[in-house]
Amino acid sequence: MSTPNNHSADTNNAATHPPTADSAAAMPALEAESVAQRPPAETAIPAASSGQAQTAADAGPTEAGPGTEVVAAAAQANAISAEIAKAVIGQRGVIRETLIALLAGGHVLIEGVPGLGKTLLVRALAKTISGQFARIQFTPDLMPADISGHVLYDMQNQHFQVRKGPVFTHLLLADEINRAPAKTQSALLEVMQEQQVTIEGEAHPVPRPFMTLATQNPLEQEGTYPLPEAQLDRFLMKLYIDYPSLDEENTLVSTVTHQQVGDHFNLAQLQPVIDPEAVLKLQQITAGISVDPAVIDYAVRITQATRSGQGLRFGAGPRGSIALIRAARAHALLEQRDFVHPDDIKQVALPVLRHRVALAPEMELEAYSSDDVLQSILDKIEAPRQ
Repeated sequence: MSTPNNHSADTNNAATHPPTADSAAAMPALEAESVAQRPPAETAIPAASSGQAQTAADAGPTEAGPGTEVVAAAAQANAISAEIAKAVIGQRGVIRETLIALLAGGHVLIEGVPGLGKTLLVRALAKTISGQFARIQFTPDLMPADISGHVLYDMQNQHFQVRKGPVFTHLLLADEINRAPAKTQSALLEVMQEQQVTIEGEAHPVPRPFMTLATQNPLEQEGTYPLPEAQLDRFLMKLYIDYPSLDEENTLVSTVTHQQVGDHFNLAQLQPVIDPEAVLKLQQITAGISVDPAVIDYAVRITQATRSGQGLRFGAGPRGSIALIRAARAHALLEQRDFVHPDDIKQVALPVLRHRVALAPEMELEAYSSDDVLQSILDKIEAPRQ
């Protein structure tokens, strides 16, 4: 899969713009008509709320607005985002989409050049949720047991002991995951999917909530091992992290160099917002966000269009449709809504699907990206009517 040449810093997390009128002429027509039919006319989707905050007294479980539980959960989630933004300056889109993945109980693949704050993002998130944090630097000689753990014989006590690996944490940073061979990368598959690690035939659950944030460097490809599609599919979202703007970088430099030794942000300035148990409660509330059947049909039609249209070598599988609904629920929660709107699907579609598809060779030659083709599909698929 090719990496977009230019990344913007908007809430779509550096998704490339759809092709212009001139470039669109060169793109093969996407054959999405068979899955782009208008949904049933009798199905109506509630209009998206204005996004304005409601007080707990005004927000009863009535048709006028979301319930008190949803409003309170949205306030907690947005407080986490605001606290992380104190440390990770100029990456609000990345912060928001990372928070969406956390609320949805998913994992994140982050692509960006070194030095843009990927490790700081994970450490700041761990601090705000009072969670444990572990970091694994992937290298060609890293072994699966270095990740999951192994059994050692205790000579003093005359019995075997399990030494757990760094995956037994709340937030795991898999730094430069494509530096390790496939055998080592696959050691993450079980823990990402099953939330447990099997050591010598015995299953050991990891602490919950558990979230893996893996990073890739798009510049240096020598000595790397591309992630297999089976593992890419385990990530809920793929995010692009880009350089900060001039003003943001000025603020960043002033903050890091103010009466401070070294070049690291002092995380002691951040305050914990919630604890891991509260995160699990937020995830349960997110899973309870209602989804109209017409919105589910909309997500499925988008995913199926990636399989039937030209411009892509292969499309997203059914896990892509499931991921769209999961991420859209989290996006709706951040917008203080207790239902999923079609706009929620559109907002999360690019980061959810971009790593589940592969460009056709002719599209790569024309310098298109997967985001270009996905955006073209989104423009063609008709959303449920208001």
